Amino acid sequence: MRRPSAGPAGVAADSPVGRLAATVDRLSREVRAAQAEAEGRALIELAKGILVERLGCGPAQAARQLAELTEQAGTNPLEFAVEVINQAARDRMSEVTDAFLTATRAAGEADPAAVRLRAAESGALAADDTQAVAESLLEQALRPLGAVAVAIWAAGADGSLTLAGSSGFSPAEAARWYYVPPDVATVARYGLAERDGLWIESLSERGLPSVGRHHHPDGGRAAVPAGTGGRVYGVLEIVWPTPLPQQPPQIVRQVEALAELCAHTLETFTVPDDPSRPPRVLPDAAELMDLADGLYDPALVLVPHLDESGNLLDFRIQHVNSRFLDPAGRPRGMVSGALLLEAYPMAAGESELFQRIERVYATGEPFRARRMHLTALVDQVPLSAMADISVSRHGAGILFIWRIEDETARLASLLQHAQRLGRIGGFEENLLTGEITWNGQLFDLYGRPETSPPVPLEDLPAYAHPDDAVAIGRFLRTVLHHRRPASAAFRLQRPDGVTRHIRVVAEPVLDTDDRLLTIRGAYQDISSQHWTEVALAATRDQLAHTEQHASERDRLALQLQRAIMPPTQAPLQIPDLDVAVRYRPAEAEQLVGGDWYDAVVLPSRLVLLCVGDVAGHGIEAATSMVVLRNALRGLAVTGAGPGQLLSWLNIVTHHLTGGVTATAVCGLYDPATRTLRWARAGHLPPVLVRGSEAAPLPVVRGLLLGAVPEAQYEESEVQLAAEDNLLMYTDGLIERRDRSVEESLTHLLTTAATVPGSLDQRLDRLLTYSRSDTDDDTCIVGIRVG
Repeated sequence: MRRPSAGPAGVAADSPVGRLAATVDRLSREVRAAQAEAEGRALIELAKGILVERLGCGPAQAARQLAELTEQAGTNPLEFAVEVINQAARDRMSEVTDAFLTATRAAGEADPAAVRLRAAESGALAADDTQAVAESLLEQALRPLGAVAVAIWAAGADGSLTLAGSSGFSPAEAARWYYVPPDVATVARYGLAERDGLWIESLSERGLPSVGRHHHPDGGRAAVPAGTGGRVYGVLEIVWPTPLPQQPPQIVRQVEALAELCAHTLETFTVPDDPSRPPRVLPDAAELMDLADGLYDPALVLVPHLDESGNLLDFRIQHVNSRFLDPAGRPRGMVSGALLLEAYPMAAGESELFQRIERVYATGEPFRARRMHLTALVDQVPLSAMADISVSRHGAGILFIWRIEDETARLASLLQHAQRLGRIGGFEENLLTGEITWNGQLFDLYGRPETSPPVPLEDLPAYAHPDDAVAIGRFLRTVLHHRRPASAAFRLQRPDGVTRHIRVVAEPVLDTDDRLLTIRGAYQDISSQHWTEVALAATRDQLAHTEQHASERDRLALQLQRAIMPPTQAPLQIPDLDVAVRYRPAEAEQLVGGDWYDAVVLPSRLVLLCVGDVAGHGIEAATSMVVLRNALRGLAVTGAGPGQLLSWLNIVTHHLTGGVTATAVCGLYDPATRTLRWARAGHLPPVLVRGSEAAPLPVVRGLLLGAVPEAQYEESEVQLAAEDNLLMYTDGLIERRDRSVEESLTHLLTTAATVPGSLDQRLDRLLTYSRSDTDDDTCIVGIRVG
């Protein structure tokens, strides 16, 4: 059975929809061919016109001449017409198309890119608006290069971008990207900032937003500035559907030529009125000169100075306003009309001022700088001369404003602010004329209006606190009679009833005959400093009292601890068992802790062995330690096991010690069977040393004391043998700030296993070689089975 052939989009060709699609496709091809033929005829007609002008002949003779020359050259009429146009134009497009003609002839191509360029130029010049230019560029020049879309951006004077024309994007996408505000980083924005444009292999790698990004996220992009005559009017942005490899120089030059073609279109482009933005006003040079004359700062009006090819060389000083003062002292008439770099050659120096002006003219983005060295303008100006610079483009002109900073005024302003911040008021008193000068800050210190007369220095006692009369009198005698500088602190009583603490400093000014002429000085409000000193003195007294109280508490805690916990204990008299204890207190008295130990023979002839550690330091930890140690000793008489003893001790800790917590390990040793039953409450397990090996006993479950009202503690039993050593200890023996507990325990086991000799020697050596650095107290209880 015969299957129908598939048409566009998988539709059967013999179906009604397939036939309609084929018809549309055929008509589209015919339209494109008609457009290409029309543009080709336009180029041939343009070449005929050039021959009419050059040969002085009629149109018919020019047509015959063009046909004969084409036949002699061995090429087709369209290519030869492009060569004639290039020879006559000698423009940037000619350079690019000549290169393409040479390359394509060498490769034997039938449709060189030079023809496409001239066809695109012809279509762009014939277009009514920028939108039509974009469509012509895409169809004639860019689509053969693999591009699928193009956008022509117009650069605004405020740094914004307007989509002047586009092709290959949906109407909704173009409308969404119609306006890009200033300072928004897009592909076109980066292309505008780069002199050679921006070529991106894949848009997803750069992550820059741009029109059509979601349709071609991995495609390549090119954004080339569209400028002519040294001025950039916008950006030509081209979109490829796939990643873009590095392009050959011919393609790059072709795109740059197309961008320059866009610049001619954008030169006359005006942004349509938009009620959301104010209309753009581009004044001419005359209006700009009127604007400069109305300014209070020195201003110059600059216009571009181009070479024969239309490239920017310099700026001509079209006008200087009446406020302008030449830094070199030249009259305004000598400056006006001169070229900028001729009048001020240092403008291209270190500050790159000329490059800044060139950038403003190219992009329309204004430039402003504060405190700029004027040596960048002319080398005769001193290095200390500073100016605020403003450069902005208005139409085709540049308004250049500078404001030279008055160093004297600046220093006076700094002094005024310093006096205000320091609450300092200055005065000067002429003793010959009686004239007294105060600044505004001094009137504020005295609480008097500036319209009131200043207070003479001799009347100062009338405004001071009576208790300060002696200090004021000594100050006045030193200045007025002994004629030496002096200072004094006093309390100023103001008319509004406020008392301020003031320091006054004055110096006499003498003439050549050592006669007193003037007194100069200053008042400073030191009220804040005075009350700060008072508060500091009270704080020092309180701190001394607190330190004394804390010292007494620490001394009491230390005495209590040493009374309960001596460094060693008298040996217990138990057959075949040696018992030894060690206690090392903290080095700092304020760190007196709650470590405790106990080793006692119970009435049942069992031996109670335990160590514990109460959280915290000071007298509270020491008293809590006494409570727990004595409670455990009393509870052990009941004959209960170590697990039950810790359960009862947890109740004591939770209810009777003010909410403290503690850890402990408790063991009951039976000398008759050499067995040890033990339990732990959040404490490190005992260490068993047997022969040359040391290891901790297997851990049993047990919560720290005082955490919960009631808790159960698991017991374990270990069978000891002759010559075995068992060690119980607190964390002060092994704890380090820079090591984990496991690392410190490993060091303890190594030390314990290698220590020979008696039990006392073993415990002493453990304390000696302890690596603990927390300065905490330490307890060790050890037994040795005989």
